[in-house]
Amino acid sequence: MTDEQLDLLAINTIRTLSIDAVQAAKSGHPGTPMALAPLVYTIWNRVMRFDPQDPIWPNRDRFVLSNGHASMLLWSVLHLTRTLAVDADYERLGQPSVTLDDRYNRPGFDIFDYDIYAVCGDGCMMEGVSSEAASLAGHLGLDNLCWVYDNNHITIEGHTNITFTEDIAARFMGYGWSILRIGDANDIDRIEHALGVFRQTKGRPTFLILDSHIGYGSPHKQDTPEAHGEPLGDDEVKLTKRAYGWPEDAKFLVPDGVCERFAAGVGARGALARRRWTDLFASYKAEYPELATEIEQMQRRELPAGWDRNLPVFTADPKGIAGRDASGLVLNVLAQNIPWLLGGSADLGPSNKTTLKYEGAGSFQAASPGGKNLHYGIREHSMAAVVNGMSLSKLRAFGATFFIFTDYARPAIRLSALMELPTLFVFTHDAMGDGEDGPTHQPVEQLASMRAIPGLVTLRPGDANEVVEAYRYIMRLRHEPAVLVLSRQPLPTFDRGKYAPASGVARGAYVFADAPGGKPEVILIATGSELSLAVEAHEKLRAEGIRSRVVSMPSWDIFDHQPQEYRESVLPPDVRARVAIEQASTFGWERYVGTSGRIIGMKTFGASAPLKELQKKFGFEPDRVVAIAKELLGRS
Repeated sequence: MTDEQLDLLAINTIRTLSIDAVQAAKSGHPGTPMALAPLVYTIWNRVMRFDPQDPIWPNRDRFVLSNGHASMLLWSVLHLTRTLAVDADYERLGQPSVTLDDRYNRPGFDIFDYDIYAVCGDGCMMEGVSSEAASLAGHLGLDNLCWVYDNNHITIEGHTNITFTEDIAARFMGYGWSILRIGDANDIDRIEHALGVFRQTKGRPTFLILDSHIGYGSPHKQDTPEAHGEPLGDDEVKLTKRAYGWPEDAKFLVPDGVCERFAAGVGARGALARRRWTDLFASYKAEYPELATEIEQMQRRELPAGWDRNLPVFTADPKGIAGRDASGLVLNVLAQNIPWLLGGSADLGPSNKTTLKYEGAGSFQAASPGGKNLHYGIREHSMAAVVNGMSLSKLRAFGATFFIFTDYARPAIRLSALMELPTLFVFTHDAMGDGEDGPTHQPVEQLASMRAIPGLVTLRPGDANEVVEAYRYIMRLRHEPAVLVLSRQPLPTFDRGKYAPASGVARGAYVFADAPGGKPEVILIATGSELSLAVEAHEKLRAEGIRSRVVSMPSWDIFDHQPQEYRESVLPPDVRARVAIEQASTFGWERYVGTSGRIIGMKTFGASAPLKELQKKFGFEPDRVVAIAKELLGRS
């Protein structure tokens, strides 16, 4: 066979494997794999530096399939290349990626210089996050980023002319991208040439518009919505295979020579690139041992020695400090101790207190890619997605905004949990401390929403030392994302000689203050700013001779993962008089207070007024807690 014939054979193998898999599953999307098989073949077998035998070596090129309904396209290629494992990059919306080269590359040692290829479709272009990400990538001049737009003009409801008629090239030109266009998705030589132009383009990301035919080769479904979201059907599969010159009744056929074609392409090229990089890194390690150690630790998701040195210890203070201020002090220590910790806010750094202010921290910009402060602009969804992307590159990354704006970022936070990434999201202005900002800025249902995401660790610390311990817990995570929910207003810093040490945060909930002999009649459970309210009520109850226990519960998730013996030592089953206190939706607290307990929380939205007036209006006062506790005990 000629090279051209082998290329076409491999491309049609991708197509037919995708068709057969969707048909066998009786569900899925065959159309885009049929259209984009030539593109993906070209990227993988002619261009990408990727070793199927070691698919996560640090300087590999990245491939992102944003239009995830075409996932069989990727699975087919992974099968044909005999890739040993699937990296978490798959089916992740293409986002700007912070490069590692400014810190670690040295003259003669290009340790990090990988490229990112993202394939996206009409749906991706319509979603708002693509605009956020493209705008930021253009601003930062991320020239190692190439988005290939599958311009097939079809969505599930029909032709895109019913919803999407903008000039996409002009839009991305306005973002500052380099624009390329190919009129035939089957022209692999032109595709390869265009990708070569991308690699030579400096100072701008590349947007490649590729005109394609969804369902290519299907006599009756090419260029129709029917090719988008359903199997072709047995008869159409046979007709399509006939059009490809393929055996009509063969299923999951991989002809001789196809796997060998991939082995000689991406397999050989990727293995050579990895070996060269490994040899280069060995020389680099001899000359720059400390930087090499950092890279090795980063790749293993380890922390450097002394990562938690100099963390602040806050002395007792009834006036206290806001959770966000304590967080800012901790972040500035950690970022100096962990060179690969970086992040920023969605235009709220001064208010979130997440700005890194130590000498040399700097701002990440096109002209200063070594800066550790990222300025995401007012792009919460993209911010969270970029944090995911940086984590996939093994950086410890954080993003920040007001807690109410998790509504914008939630899809990417969910993906962070789905991909088991150790990301960090710092959210301030956690409840009614916003006061006069009113219900549009006062979170109510957001805590329940975050707690509902499987695998996401949500913490709402009750004083400055709990903030420190929350960070200490979070930084040790390797496979779970964390959300840190912090107050805007000052919270009292408790005397840890009188009350339990804040290290109890690591158990999710702990006995903060107890009745004499550890035999309470009633348990008061609180998080965040309401911990001080519970303590005030506890002291009042004790003055009346009522034995109460205060449980600080900064994290439901962590507590629920503790052994049953510990959980029952904190919340004894025989103590049924329980009061939960939290300035958020009451949803879910039933699991801790039971049917006999009470919940002081929010059942409506907030209001615009000074904080003290809001606390009075919604019943977050010590006397109300005391009254409810006494009522549960029959002493009202």
